[in-house]
Amino acid sequence: MPRMACVFCEIIKGERPAFFVMEAEDAVAFLDTRPLFKGHTLLVPREHYETLTDVPAELVGPFFAHAQRLAGAMEEVLGAAGSFVAMNNRISQSVPHLHVHVVPRNRKDGLRGFFWPRGKYESDEEAADYAARLRDGIQPHA
Repeated sequence: MPRMACVFCEIIKGERPAFFVMEAEDAVAFLDTRPLFKGHTLLVPREHYETLTDVPAELVGPFFAHAQRLAGAMEEVLGAAGSFVAMNNRISQSVPHLHVHVVPRNRKDGLRGFFWPRGKYESDEEAADYAARLRDGIQPHA
């Protein structure tokens, strides 16, 4: 079954316009068309992967090295005090192609953060159970 059209794949192929910030063999970065702040950049792998868990392990480090360089550029080039680096996996992921938001930040810039509902574990035993299940689900490094 063919994959639905992907906006980011179209940008990568040059079929849709974008303001590119970085073009590497394995990834590209371009300005978000609806930025939180000017300079808000989206970093995407050239290969279509929907989520972080779909990316082969050997590509994760090099991909995030690009994010690291972009975050540095926010400060060096744009004079930002820092940056916000984030990604969604499926939930709140507007385009089903892995992408990292790298956003320049400054104190009192108006971004208030996230208003996530907070919860608690019913007991230390429940917390330990969740930790153990997650620990068992993490694949060992090769």
